[in-house]
Amino acid sequence: MKQPDGFIQKGEEDLVCRLQKSIYGLKQDSRQWYLKLDEVVKCQGFIENPLDECIYQKFQGRHYIFMLLYVDDILLASSNLSLLHDTKRMLSNHFQMTDLGEANYVLGIEISRDRERGLLSLSQKGHIERILKRFNMENCTGCDVPFSRGDKLSSEQSQKTEQEKLEMQDKPYASLVGSLMYAQVCTRPDLAFSISVLGRFQSNPGQAHWIAGKKVLRYLQRTKEYKLIYRRVEELKLEGYADADFAGCLDTPKNTSCVVFLFAGGAVAWRSVKQQYISTSTMQAEFLAIYEATSIAMWLKNFMSMLKVVDSIQRPIQLWNDNSAAVYFAKGNKRSGGLRHLQLKFLSAKEKIRDGYTALDHIGTDFNIADPLNKGLPNHVFHRHVKSMGLQISFDA
Repeated sequence: MKQPDGFIQKGEEDLVCRLQKSIYGLKQDSRQWYLKLDEVVKCQGFIENPLDECIYQKFQGRHYIFMLLYVDDILLASSNLSLLHDTKRMLSNHFQMTDLGEANYVLGIEISRDRERGLLSLSQKGHIERILKRFNMENCTGCDVPFSRGDKLSSEQSQKTEQEKLEMQDKPYASLVGSLMYAQVCTRPDLAFSISVLGRFQSNPGQAHWIAGKKVLRYLQRTKEYKLIYRRVEELKLEGYADADFAGCLDTPKNTSCVVFLFAGGAVAWRSVKQQYISTSTMQAEFLAIYEATSIAMWLKNFMSMLKVVDSIQRPIQLWNDNSAAVYFAKGNKRSGGLRHLQLKFLSAKEKIRDGYTALDHIGTDFNIADPLNKGLPNHVFHRHVKSMGLQISFDA
């Protein structure tokens, strides 16, 4: 390290300091900080969640406390105030710490509570307003949906001529998609499909793609007040919805799988992704979506089992899909000639049902809330499903 000001002596200007331990600014400082904190909290009885190394937990009889880490920011959640205060004292004894009280903002996410009614919400209104201002859309007219029924995007609309390249030169398309991605990942499952589609053209976007991205901004202008709401329930239960379109990609005849998981009345996991393989039928496309849902369900099941506060997680996780043939194939032990070519890994979805880790049943398309994550829908259908995910403008909406 370079010598600090006031320490340098004449004739020794070229000397440097040899560090005895890590300090802020070094490439290894974040790891050294993590190792130090890990050592301290484990000595106090905390154990690390093996499925997410940024979560620690501690149990004392019937009481528990969870510690969530993001670099040097720490969230604490406990069922007992005494255990909470003891943990705060322990941390302040080992580290210089500022207690900011009840968490209201975490990583740009606003947390609101109504304890009397048992409600909690997550919102990114501030982040969305910054995005709108960044792209000069803070005064734009809002629109009803981010991706309308009939909207079509393909690589045919990418820039080809010199004139088109010149027009797109000052359009920060990748920056727009990245900004929208953070909101989608954290609190806005309603954006999943539109962001999935927009992301396919980042290497060579055209004017149509840019206009589609601005349409998502207009939708956010209308819905920036949306909150992802969770409710107190008698029994915490996890359930998932799986769906797929058929040959929806205009550049390849591939399908889009989508999954939404609900817990305590709100979405806790969601995904909209183009499938890797071309399907020969809607049944195959839907079965691949069931496989995707099963994989996420198993991760959530293992994660929640480690938390030891969700009793129902030991029972089969309920999955729903709106394709009768795919559900029948997944639940049955009969072979299907139309799916003989499937890779063996996809058949693990059948195994998890057979072994009692998941349960799969048919649901009508009108009630499959994953539907907005693979296609454009009529406005009223889209908003009905979005509300079922827990996205509302207020606690009373």
